[in-house]
Amino acid sequence: MGLSYNTYLSGDKIYGCKNCKTHLSTHDEIISRNFRGQHGKAFLFNSVVNIDCGEPSERNMTTGRHIVRDIACRQCKETVGWKYDKAYEKTELYKEGKYILEAELLCTVS
Repeated sequence: MGLSYNTYLSGDKIYGCKNCKTHLSTHDEIISRNFRGQHGKAFLFNSVVNIDCGEPSERNMTTGRHIVRDIACRQCKETVGWKYDKAYEKTELYKEGKYILEAELLCTVS
């Protein structure tokens, strides 16, 4: 396995890991701000970069049963949210393949 390089994003507002400021996503990638995580407010993003995904696990969440993976910053290994792999409820299918980043674990890089 070769070296992994960080992706650097451009845009008006870039969200990064609060711990090390590694770029994670841009404001334009936010689908919804109406989510809650373990640490409070969270955002649903269409795409996120510079992360490592954990193993899939089934979790019962407030919106039903999902298969999710914790996601961690590739640089410092801090958990920053999770990725939805599968939703069992028809009304929740829009989350599949999307990412939750918790506001408390983010900073604004630019």
